[in-house]
Amino acid sequence: MHVSRAARFLTLVSLSLLGAAHAAPKKMTGLGALGVTAGKSGGTYTLPLGDSPQSLFYYGVIDNNLGLISQQMFDGLVEFNLATYKIEPALAESWTISEGGKVYTFKLRQGVKWSDGQAFDADDVIFTYKNMIMNPEARAGDPGNFKLGGEAVTIAKVDAMTVRFTLPRPAPAFLLQQRYFIMPQHKLAKYGQENGAKPADINGAWPTNVAEGEVVGTGPFKLANYTAGQKVTLTRNPNYWKVDAAGTKLPYLDKLEFLIIRDPQAQVAQFLAGNLDQLNISGAQFPDLKQKEVAGAPFKVVRSTALFGSPPFVAYNFDAKNPALAKVFSDVRFRRAMQLAVNRERIIDSVYNGLASLPGHGVAPANKAFYVNTTRQLGEFDLAAAGRALDAMGLNRKNAAGIRLLPNGQPLEIDLTYGTDSAVYPPIATILQSDFAKVGVKVNLKGILSSRLLATGQSGDWEMILHAFGDQPDPELRRPIWQPGGSLYYWHRAPSQPKTATPPTRPRWPPGKRKSTTSSTRRP
Repeated sequence: MHVSRAARFLTLVSLSLLGAAHAAPKKMTGLGALGVTAGKSGGTYTLPLGDSPQSLFYYGVIDNNLGLISQQMFDGLVEFNLATYKIEPALAESWTISEGGKVYTFKLRQGVKWSDGQAFDADDVIFTYKNMIMNPEARAGDPGNFKLGGEAVTIAKVDAMTVRFTLPRPAPAFLLQQRYFIMPQHKLAKYGQENGAKPADINGAWPTNVAEGEVVGTGPFKLANYTAGQKVTLTRNPNYWKVDAAGTKLPYLDKLEFLIIRDPQAQVAQFLAGNLDQLNISGAQFPDLKQKEVAGAPFKVVRSTALFGSPPFVAYNFDAKNPALAKVFSDVRFRRAMQLAVNRERIIDSVYNGLASLPGHGVAPANKAFYVNTTRQLGEFDLAAAGRALDAMGLNRKNAAGIRLLPNGQPLEIDLTYGTDSAVYPPIATILQSDFAKVGVKVNLKGILSSRLLATGQSGDWEMILHAFGDQPDPELRRPIWQPGGSLYYWHRAPSQPKTATPPTRPRWPPGKRKSTTSSTRRP
């Protein structure tokens, strides 16, 4: 859900169209399917950003705030049409797939320029894939998706405007993956391994104090200014390659500003004060803002099904520092018992005001290509059954306070790490704490900034964590989460990976879904 100011509606919808593209001779069409009419050029649009980006280089750090900015400055070979939820051409104007499904040939779009006026070509694509996306040392690369059955995917330049990928075996989701942002070789050449750089050097590209003119892309906007802790300003890219149905060059906006506001309530206050033009909101914030809209406030509250959704989940650390806890966490009987102690309906009603649905299996709910029904039941809320299940696994002794005892006599007491600056994590954590106590499991709340949740999970310094990854259009894209050794499979990092293990991968933007532990709800 989001709220936007009625007076800026034409500007708003022009921004939201940036995800749809067509082949070179075609213009932006089908806008009516998105409820959009042609926009007018000019104006500034202001959005909130939850925290300061840690870098300005997308592949150097996994950072959702950087991702929000990067998607306005960079393009991939393909992208989603937001009206049809289908893959369409972007920097690649067309592609062919061999009959055996192992060779993908992309013909690049003619006439595309970087925001500094330099021409885009196949060398940029090859440079980006080899030094960033397929580089196992790039912190936010994705090498795992370029190893199939232990063999590498290869990329080659056919000519100045054609690149070819050869796969060791067919991979049905391969085309969906090629939404990776392409970076400018002429600005990043010194970080290329072909020029003598080490693989990890790429992580040092574009620090937050880099000159704005060094950050160039093919997207609708370019970097104008970054003031840490305050604001990121993007301005119109005069070389952007898309036009609307009337032939008007996109984007319509002259400027896009992101105000860095960490607290969700402060974001709402800034929106109501007129300092923000659009705000994504939770179900908890919906009634008050909707009531204000009905009463005549100058904004609209829009509710729609999320393309990617981001259902919160609970994970338990199999490698917790307390070995007694680690042993219990790794017992599937414990995790199944605790599933029964999660009151998802209560979370949907009280945290999201009913504006959410039960979680599914990691496939985006808007996508019907693979499954008609993308939700599944994870077990009814039943505290009595949860208690019996815990008893059956030998956790039936309790102390005077009613807390179950581990086999070594220690109380079954767990620290739950969650994001304090989220609108939904704190109330969900409180509900879990209350219900788990009813089955004799004590939960201590341990709040940190949401931006630190992923790093904390990967560090191993936690016991139980409340987090969320976004759904994807194909379950194959969630391998970083469900496959041992993946970069997001952080609840069991101790075992050494076999030689044939897939290298760590990063979540594509938006981030992905969770391992099946204890989950709660899907955000609308």
